[in-house]
Order: sequence, then structure tokens, then C-alpha cells
Amino acid sequence: MTNIKVGLRRIWLIAKRETQRMCSYPAYFFCMIAAPVGCLFFFTTLMQDGLPTNLPIAAVDMDNTPTSRNLIRQLDAFGQTSVAIQTCSFEEARIEMQKGNIYGIYYIPVNFQNDVSSNKQPKISFYTNGSYLIAGSLLFRDMKMMSELAGGYVGLQLGRAKGYTEEQIMGKIRPVVIDTHAIGNPWLNYSIYLNNAIIPGILQLLIFLVTVYSIGTEIKYNTSREWLNMGNNSITVSLLGKLLPHTIVFTLVGLLICAVLYGYNAFPLNSGWAPILSAVLLLVISSQAVGIFMIGVLPAIRLGLSFAALFGMLGFSICGHSFPISDMHPSLKAISYLYPLRHYILIYVDQALNGRHFIHTFSEYIWLSGFVLLPFLIRRNLKNAMLYFHYIP
Repeated sequence: MTNIKVGLRRIWLIAKRETQRMCSYPAYFFCMIAAPVGCLFFFTTLMQDGLPTNLPIAAVDMDNTPTSRNLIRQLDAFGQTSVAIQTCSFEEARIEMQKGNIYGIYYIPVNFQNDVSSNKQPKISFYTNGSYLIAGSLLFRDMKMMSELAGGYVGLQLGRAKGYTEEQIMGKIRPVVIDTHAIGNPWLNYSIYLNNAIIPGILQLLIFLVTVYSIGTEIKYNTSREWLNMGNNSITVSLLGKLLPHTIVFTLVGLLICAVLYGYNAFPLNSGWAPILSAVLLLVISSQAVGIFMIGVLPAIRLGLSFAALFGMLGFSICGHSFPISDMHPSLKAISYLYPLRHYILIYVDQALNGRHFIHTFSEYIWLSGFVLLPFLIRRNLKNAMLYFHYIP
């Protein structure tokens, strides 16, 4: 019991020393508070409407009849689409798209109204700029829907003129009715889709960098022996005391992120607060463990920070949120499991979005907890670096 009390006191003294260091260096404030909180409010306000609205397109009306003008007015009424330019020249619309002033072109051919009346099946064309993925996809959806609605409207009018009932007409126009359901994010809200991966990913990256920086500076400026002596030459006690203030600050930032995402913005949280808050705490601790491993493998601060930055940045792409893990190369698929963010996202999808039972994501909590073992793999190398490494400027 006495040894435990002594160990706890040493941890407390090292934590006080680290708190003083954190208050002395502005880099800590920026990386631990300013950067994550700033990114949180930047991304949530950037996508506060969920989807971009009033994306500009050009309508090329070569027919200029009441029917074609009505189509353009209805297309302009869509939430994501704004008919910014109306012209009778496709060349003019093409130039505007190449300049980046518009994201799509809706082309109505000559004699459109006459061809519709005589059952000649006129062809409506639309073009979207695939260089802008989100804008192009949304406009393609709106213009395709408008074209389908136009075809249905024409068929309805012709059927009525021939004396068919509306039920008979709709059976011919749409013989098969499609009933679609978007699971997890039925609003197709890009803020829900992106922010729940980007913001925790930024938090993970910053934890990597701060952990590597805090230990690396001790080695660089030859204060690591003093730090180790305060822990009675125990690398475990020294690390616990040093990272305790970091854990508290990053956990509070993580709780703020949850409060903004799931409280203020009311993002889906179908399994309640406990699973996601536990995941955030484990994300912080596991990311610190990975950071210790990085600086233990490469005890030179320049190499350690480079390793942390590169590894952390790759996490945004390799975690499986945007591109499916199943379609990655087997080696990349294996590497994806080395990121705490990957397991956090799986917990978020299963618990917050789908509301599944805890047992289905239990393995992901185990994975996050397992990262804590990483520092033990390099403890001897890290301790030797703290004692004997001489930094060469």
C-alpha cells in the first residue's frame, strides 16, 4: 500500500511539472485546444445546412416554348439547383463551365414541344462537372429527376387526351414503383457523414503530434533524466504522470465535440451517450499509446513528428469511412486496423447511427483498449533514449 501511495504521489508531481510545461509553451495550447475546437466550429458551420444549396447551372433552351420554360422553372425550384444562366447557345454554357462559374448544363433541344406532342421521344441532355464530386453528384440527381418528372408529366397528359384513367396511365409510365430507404442517414446530410469522421480524425492526429512532441522535447533538451528521476527511474510511472494532463485536456475536448455534434446539432445517437463517450475516452488513450510507440521507435523529435504527421494524415483515407476497406489492397486493409480512428468509426456507425446492441461492437472496444499494450513493446528502447540519447542539431 505504501508503494502505491508513493507511486501515485510521483505521478501527481510529474503531472504538475507537465502542467507547468504546457502553460509555458504556446504550442500546447494551440494543438490541444485552439486547433481542435477551431476545426470543430469551422466544419460544423461550413456544413450547417447539411447539403450545399443553390448550385449554379446553365439552362440551354433551344426550343423556347411554354413547355421548355416550365421545365426550367421547375428545375430552378429544386433546393440544390439554381438556374444562374439561360442561353440559346451551348457554346456559351460550355465556356462558363470551363471557367468554373457553373457546375452543370441542362440542354433542351429544338422542337422539344412539338416532338413531345407527336410522340417522337425528344432527348433532354444534361452535363455535370465531375471535377467537383459533391456538386456534380447533387446536380446530376436533380437534373435526372427533373427529366423523369418531365417524361411522366408528358405521358400523363397524352394518356388523359386518349381517355385513360390516371391509374391506367401511371401503370404504363411507372410499371415498377421503387421504394428506397437510406439507412443511418436518411436526410443524406453531408455534415452527419463527414464531421463524425473528420473531427475525431483531427483529434487523433493532434494527439499523435502532442504526445511525440512532449516526449521528444524532453529527449532533445536533455531533461528526460530529470523527468525519469521524478518517476523513481520507472518509465511507466513517468509516462503516466506526463500524459495525465494531456489525457484530461483531450478528453474534455472530446466531450465538447460530442456535445456539439450530438447535443447542439442533434446528430443521430440511437444507443445513447454511454457508448460514444466511452469510445471518445478510448480514442484519446489509444492515440496517446500510438504516439508513445512512435517516439519510442524514432526518438529523434524530427523523425518522430514526421512519422506522426504522415501516419495520422493517412488515417483520414485508410480508416474506411470514405472508401470501403473491402476494396483496398490486403496490405492496406491490414494497416487500417492499426488506426484507433478505424475502430472509433465502427463504434459510431453501429452504436450512434444503427443503434445496434453493444455486443456487436464489443470487439472494437477491445481493439481500442489493446493499443495500450504498444508502449510496453518499446519501453526499453524509449528508456534508453531518455538516458543516453544525444540530440544532434
